[in-house]
Amino acid sequence: MSVQYLKGVGPKRAQAFARLGVRTVADTFYLLPLRHEDRRVLRPIRDLSAGLQETVVGEVKGTAVTSTRRGFKILSVILEDGTGTLVAKWFHQPYLQQRFHPGHRVIVSGKVSWGPGFEMVNPDYEAWEDGSQTHTGCIVPVYPLADGLFQRWLRSFMKDLILARAPQVQDFLPHGILHRHALMALPEALRAIHFPEQMEDAEAGKRRLAFDDLLLLSLGVARMRRAAEGDVAGAMAGAPDIETAVRARLGFELTPAQERVLEEIKADMARPRPMMRLLQGDVGSGKTAVALLAMVHAVGSGFQGAIMAPTEILAEQHYLKAQAVLEPAGIQIGLLSGGISVRERERLRQSIAAGEVQVAIGTHALLQEAVSFHRLGLIVVDEQHRFGVKQRAELAAKGSRPHTLVMTATPIPRTLAFALYGDLNVSVIEGLLPGRQPVKTELVPEGMRLQAYEFVREEVRRGGAAYVICPLVEESEEADLKAATSLAAELQKGILRDSSVGCIHGRMRTEEKRRVMDAFRNGEIQVLVATTVVEVGMDVPRATVVVVEHADRFGLTQLHQIRGRVGRSQAQAFCLLIHGRYLTEEGAARLQAMVEWADGFQLAERDLELRGPGELFGTRQAGVPDLKVAHLLRDVRLLEVAQREAFRLVEEDPDLIGHALLRDAVEQRWEGALALATVG
Repeated sequence: MSVQYLKGVGPKRAQAFARLGVRTVADTFYLLPLRHEDRRVLRPIRDLSAGLQETVVGEVKGTAVTSTRRGFKILSVILEDGTGTLVAKWFHQPYLQQRFHPGHRVIVSGKVSWGPGFEMVNPDYEAWEDGSQTHTGCIVPVYPLADGLFQRWLRSFMKDLILARAPQVQDFLPHGILHRHALMALPEALRAIHFPEQMEDAEAGKRRLAFDDLLLLSLGVARMRRAAEGDVAGAMAGAPDIETAVRARLGFELTPAQERVLEEIKADMARPRPMMRLLQGDVGSGKTAVALLAMVHAVGSGFQGAIMAPTEILAEQHYLKAQAVLEPAGIQIGLLSGGISVRERERLRQSIAAGEVQVAIGTHALLQEAVSFHRLGLIVVDEQHRFGVKQRAELAAKGSRPHTLVMTATPIPRTLAFALYGDLNVSVIEGLLPGRQPVKTELVPEGMRLQAYEFVREEVRRGGAAYVICPLVEESEEADLKAATSLAAELQKGILRDSSVGCIHGRMRTEEKRRVMDAFRNGEIQVLVATTVVEVGMDVPRATVVVVEHADRFGLTQLHQIRGRVGRSQAQAFCLLIHGRYLTEEGAARLQAMVEWADGFQLAERDLELRGPGELFGTRQAGVPDLKVAHLLRDVRLLEVAQREAFRLVEEDPDLIGHALLRDAVEQRWEGALALATVG
């Protein structure tokens, strides 16, 4: 049922609720208070202290409305309690006068000032009725607001809703789980988290709702893994002679970490069950080489492989590497992306369907129904957090039950890996490739911006190349940011006039991006001004410096990805983070973390602390349900408990037949993603 049809809401307030993520009656239960204020202590007026939040009960002695020179109306209400006098004032609300009648007792809560005499300005107020207060004299919730919603109205609305509807909510948790972990019943938890009688009640209610989040998440993951156990995939032995030829073309020997991960992948592919493995590796750790050798293993066993990338640039990058390494060993490669002609696209489709193309590389174009495979045995999905469960399922459906390798250069904190990808086994490549040095990172205040570009000019003179990253594509009145197009022109005419400056951004056509990228690779362009389209997929070893404009506007993980565009050779590389004069506490913490840490896993943990999992990994896009209350870093112990309970439940009752309410809650929270269980 839409929140619009609740008493007192209507279409306009429903729009305001929607801005807070509340669209249904069920959503309103999870519009959680930002905090609670304890207004239970009633202070005699004579004991008030200026500057503190206080609560007072007094008798109305008189009211008056006065006007300022500018015509502003001020309502003053004089209250007495036998120990002293307090004047409560409300600005621009003269209509409130009719609510205060001499002789009536009222309760007010607000910040005390001295003027002379004690005053409160715009306090919360209510008629004094012992035990039935909403805004004063009790523990008061303070809710997030949106235009069109006001705190006093929202608090009253939520109290009426919780009192009327929370008792009717059915609890989906089995009694055994409630008892084992001393959890509140759901109706009780909803009441406690909104309108607790004691502060501890709010914490207990929050713990119950956080547990629900984590159990429903873990049950979805557990059911996915269980569903995949009965699937059959091609067992692959590989072809050592082809692998030897490809290794010779790599130009380097694999690190021990790469060898270990490759063996883990091969061991999975040798079994007749579909591999579902997450390959994590920091920027520059050599994930692509491992993925290509996994492809060789599949092709050597008589199967086809597919590599799916989130952007045209990254797909082409994979294609160029595969061409250089795989084709000399006799493996046929095909690039299916949005930038090729209709005729070439049709030719490629036919070649893929006939099995002539042994490794197909592309973007979302690989998901088109017209693309069918002769014998798809291995899927590699790059930059996993940019793909949803649905897209992985569509690609997997093109093979009987292909093995799946999910790669990410966005380090996922170990506390999160199972929660987000519990249906996948995890491999981690630690460290950098031999000879590579950590990138030196420096903070550059806006006032020293010129010196940063002088450094870029010197690096270019020495034969290097540079990226300059800015957040917007074009001028915007809404944000004072330097756009890629105008910045490129400014640099070309100014301090970098002796260098060749190019520009690339997300609104360019594929062919146009390709021309710019080719020019940057071959040295025709020495400085590339870009938006974050270069965040992943760019591999230009001669690039030795990256400058990030307005670095405080980026997330930590994104900054680390951008930094990873340089340092791809043995030359020392640099990352210069230009920031504004005034930084928020969080912005300063992010930038300082970039200077202190080169390790992506440490940075991801820090980013998780600062921003939370949903924003960091786009869990909604990844097909993972949103967490309404839980925080995966703060609630890691609760997550472990929820995971144990989830796997025990699925072991005993795989389809949750005996737990119908719980099954419905899982499916509702996962919004149909569980129908795609075999690819997680």
